[in-house]
Amino acid sequence: QVQLVESGGGLVQAGGSLRLSCAASRSIRSINHWAWYRQAPEMQRELVAGIYSSGSTKYADSVKGRFTISRDNAKNMVYLQMNSLKPEDTAVYYCRAQISADFGYWGQGTQVTVSS
Repeated sequence: QVQLVESGGGLVQAGGSLRLSCAASRSIRSINHWAWYRQAPEMQRELVAGIYSSGSTKYADSVKGRFTISRDNAKNMVYLQMNSLKPEDTAVYYCRAQISADFGYWGQGTQVTVSS
């Protein structure tokens, strides 16, 4: 089992930046796939970015070139650097540790609000 705690959310003006952090309660080395999701009001939760142990990454088209996901195995941390933020990026952002194809752990979420 692993507990995840997100931090770094907040209120920022359009064009600004935020860095989200996800702290894991144990070593993340054995967890191959990490991801950030987001959920806006009355919308489905959507994948924003993912990273594998190999270092390969994937991004939603809407954030490509603006967001960067990274992991620090030594610190048991996963990050999401968000630049050039837009009002449509406003959502609750969740960290996910994908353990298998149909099982994983979620953090509690952190609110990101981008004002125009």
